[in-house]
Amino acid sequence: MSRASSKPYEIVERALELSTTDGCVVIADEESSANLRWAGNALTTNGVTRGRSLTVIATVDGGRGTASGVVSRSAVTTDELEPLVRAAEAAARAAGPAEDAQPLVEGVPVSPDFRDAPAETSSAVFDAFAPALGEAFARARAGGRELYGFANHETTSSYLGTSTGLRLRHDQPNGTLELNAKSPDRARSAWAGRSTRDFKDVDPAALDEELAQRLRWAERRVELPAGRYETLLPPTAVADLLVYQMWSSGARDAVEGRTVFSRPGGATRIGDTLSRLPLTLRSDPAEPGLESAPFVLAHSSGGDSSVFDNGLPLAATDWVRDGKLERLITTRHSAALTGLPVAPDVGNLVLDAGGTKSLEEMVAATGRGLLLTCLWYIREVDPATLLLTGLTRDGVYLVENGEVVGEVNNFRFNESPVDLLSRASEAGRTEKTLPREWADYFTRAAMPALRVPDFNMSSVSRGV
Repeated sequence: MSRASSKPYEIVERALELSTTDGCVVIADEESSANLRWAGNALTTNGVTRGRSLTVIATVDGGRGTASGVVSRSAVTTDELEPLVRAAEAAARAAGPAEDAQPLVEGVPVSPDFRDAPAETSSAVFDAFAPALGEAFARARAGGRELYGFANHETTSSYLGTSTGLRLRHDQPNGTLELNAKSPDRARSAWAGRSTRDFKDVDPAALDEELAQRLRWAERRVELPAGRYETLLPPTAVADLLVYQMWSSGARDAVEGRTVFSRPGGATRIGDTLSRLPLTLRSDPAEPGLESAPFVLAHSSGGDSSVFDNGLPLAATDWVRDGKLERLITTRHSAALTGLPVAPDVGNLVLDAGGTKSLEEMVAATGRGLLLTCLWYIREVDPATLLLTGLTRDGVYLVENGEVVGEVNNFRFNESPVDLLSRASEAGRTEKTLPREWADYFTRAAMPALRVPDFNMSSVSRGV
């Protein structure tokens, strides 16, 4: 069963036919990617890859409960398909009852394109972008700066079949662009990133001009000590912090007293006001430009996901509404444990605040403060408060009387995103952004810039 001679849906159907256990879930992921890389104003490498992976989840009912076994492999051939199914079944029979066991999902309408060929990307996705990038190289060279970076585009077609009759399919395009501009002596550096579905909405010339402006700002250097500063967090930095907050918002952990969303006595903080601003943090699989899978695709159980929920339909969900905590992430199992509504994780995140100002307009309204470019190396310090630490990178700028007057040194910060929401005094307009720290894991986000009156720069960092 080579890739050329078999279709993904046929692999799913054959694996289900081979199943001998009480339940079976099969996920076939057809993946393709195309990339460009450049350094010193010149392309260095490009490439296209293809791949396929198969996940088989076997469930076995027993007197003490239902057990599950999960096995995933890449490039499965005809001879390897049955051994893969048997390995998943053996794992299920050897396991104890699964804590998250639930009846497999049923009753979801078949995807009309389930039998269609997978979507694929190719180097053609860069047909308009690459020439524009070449023009940006020429402008950068003439302007005395060097451009480094990469563009990557991936398409994954996921085919989900179950012994309860589900036949679902989702195509997920995902593109990222990261661009660094450096002065010839490498003493000054600026970064910009974009998330895109097809590279048609990415303008290398505009990005290069943005970076050129930041390098000009950095021509004047100002040393500042650690301390609390009024700070403008751009959308990418806000996204990095709130994505981590979402990853830490499981209902079960909150009920068990382990997170910032816990309340003494086994309760949660649902209903608490988290911000005085009318912030709404939400996810929606149908969000324009940020579309994600409309059903659960879980290749393993753990934390806030369950293989038993595969195929469960996803809907628009408000996590925070008008500043109040509205939902925490639940599987069907954790919802039953906590008494909260079922609210699975969704593959995008949007923060709406009703703001209309651009980041430039927020800078113009600043008496004295700092403007960040992005955050880096974010790590958790205290889960009880969701205190995070990390570094600023590729440009921290001093704003005085509405104008950027120079670049300052980098800092290590210590902040909790939940606490930041309570202290934020202004939010700009929401725009699509790329979370830089989490770009390998989470790219579909739209955020506003936030003004924080007293952002905690805990120590000075000597990084660029």
